[in-house]
Amino acid sequence: MKILLFDIETAPMLANIWRLWSETNSMKMVDSDWYMLSWSAKWLGEKKLTTKGLPDYPTYKKKPCDDKALCKELWALLDEADIVVGHNAKKFDCKKVNARFLIHGIKPPSPYKVVDTLLAARSQFAFSSNKLDDLGDVLGLGRKVEHEGFELWRKCMNGEKKAWKTMLKYNEQDVVLLEAVYLRLLPYIKNHPNVNVNLDQTREKCGGCGSTHLVNRGYAYTNTSKFQRYVCKDCGKWGRGRKNMLDKDYRKNIQANIV
Repeated sequence: MKILLFDIETAPMLANIWRLWSETNSMKMVDSDWYMLSWSAKWLGEKKLTTKGLPDYPTYKKKPCDDKALCKELWALLDEADIVVGHNAKKFDCKKVNARFLIHGIKPPSPYKVVDTLLAARSQFAFSSNKLDDLGDVLGLGRKVEHEGFELWRKCMNGEKKAWKTMLKYNEQDVVLLEAVYLRLLPYIKNHPNVNVNLDQTREKCGGCGSTHLVNRGYAYTNTSKFQRYVCKDCGKWGRGRKNMLDKDYRKNIQANIV
């Protein structure tokens, strides 16, 4: 399966407010809505990493907030992907991208599965912080690119070239760090799509990474069945075979518990 790791950066909404910490309650108070500034993406297992920002397109000088071309190029990658990986992807990146697609009249890309490393970290562990930067640090995988904070976004929106260079570097490092965190979390992600279904079926393979380096380790049981259990020597993910190791005559005599 083709697994795409990606991350987007967006411009903030510019709105008129009465006081700090207050929320605007009407789009009439918004002078400028959010839009996409940049994206970065790479295919799992490949070295090439692609990063694009608004200044990369000829429309930028006349329409600096026009992200249609940016969206179209990202759409092509998403359309090719079987699985998409992102940090907070389900709540932020995927929904934000879909919103921009709809605004620009772009049809949905072909369906893909989403693996959200933020949700995986929250569901399986008790880290002090589940932010990508903090996960990278505590796992010894690296950190995000340091920058000046919100001022970087302001400078990019004002068209400052040096700020754009930092923004794209920041966006790119997020994907590099995302890939490292994803691979470390992979064996613990219980609801990860089974990559085995799209591979050569002549040998058993890991459902997480597709490796053939499996070791039989005990058995997995249901109320009326017994399956061979294995562990992947490469990524460490556990799985089980689909063949019931109990013969039909034996299974006929097994009473199932009433739950």
